[in-house]
Amino acid sequence: MNEEISITLPQPDEIPRREREDAMGAYFMMFAAWGIGLPFPFLNLIAAGIYYGIHKKKSRFVAFHALQSLSSQIPVTVANAGLLFWLIRNLVRDFGFYNSFWAYLAFVVALNIAYLVISLVALSRAYKGNFFYFPIFGRIAFDNWYGPNAPGDGEPEVRPNRPPEGY
Repeated sequence: MNEEISITLPQPDEIPRREREDAMGAYFMMFAAWGIGLPFPFLNLIAAGIYYGIHKKKSRFVAFHALQSLSSQIPVTVANAGLLFWLIRNLVRDFGFYNSFWAYLAFVVALNIAYLVISLVALSRAYKGNFFYFPIFGRIAFDNWYGPNAPGDGEPEVRPNRPPEGY
């Protein structure tokens, strides 16, 4: 029989309210930075990095959500910065707005709307004490804070991987 390392995830009722609020705050940082720094696309990334740096020591639950929020903002920030620089270049040098610009604008708007919706879902789930995994970035954050090499309170519990009783 193979023995696997399994990590017991905290249940929603085991997570203190303050930790759930701090985890939710990781996603609120994105909204605050959008509102304040819309013309400066890297402001939300800096704010998320500071939030992660401050809150990562509070608990693994908070650190997971803060890292997921931070890492998922990187491609959105890069896309927003690309659009901003392309817009400024077109306005300053009068290159004109060709179809490729409008297609990129549509892509960036769709990406931001999708990110907004996914972040709202994650924010709500974090407040309830649940995990919500973004595509790609959820796995990165989970592996960092709950994976085999994650910092923890001690050795992970070793038990066989079996189906639940009664099936």
